[in-house]
Amino acid sequence: MRHNLNKMQWCPGCWNFLVHLALKQALSELKINPKDTIMITWIWCNSKMSQYMEGYWAETLHWRGIPFAIGVKLSNPKLTVISLSWDGDTYWIGLGHLLHAARRNTNIVHITCDNENYALTTGQASATTPVWVKTKSTPDGNQIVPLDPVALLESVGCWFVKVVEGNKMQEMKDVLKEAIMYDWFAHINVQQACPSWKRW
Repeated sequence: MRHNLNKMQWCPGCWNFLVHLALKQALSELKINPKDTIMITWIWCNSKMSQYMEGYWAETLHWRGIPFAIGVKLSNPKLTVISLSWDGDTYWIGLGHLLHAARRNTNIVHITCDNENYALTTGQASATTPVWVKTKSTPDGNQIVPLDPVALLESVGCWFVKVVEGNKMQEMKDVLKEAIMYDWFAHINVQQACPSWKRW
């Protein structure tokens, strides 16, 4: 966490705390200098994470984090570039950017915190909400089959796409370290709870 910040703006029990800790530990264990790191976040709950990390950071607009991250990497290939968003932005609004980034295979890490709902706007259905789940936007139950991000990324040739449970700290840290050291595009789907809105 940045030395001048002492309050995180997440709900009590949010698994973003765990992602934040695992990412900090991964970068520390890899001995990557904060000055050689940039974290790109989008909008929504986990977008504050970049502010809580040592190093360079940018909070971008909806679904524009991946192209921003690619631009940073192309302008300075020596930087460790990490993009982080959530299922609504990555798998719905920003899906085109995700798929083409995987096809281009630019050396960035993209992390999707997948809690299967639009939590910041009070729990509407997202692209990964299970069928028949009742949310603010699907009061009679979601009738859209959820997207399978791993299968979709593999279909466009993504070589590094992994799923990890957001409460398995050691596994998450190890996968993050592997992704950071990988020389091409790496995508991690972190399956998360949402204490405020995810009731399934």
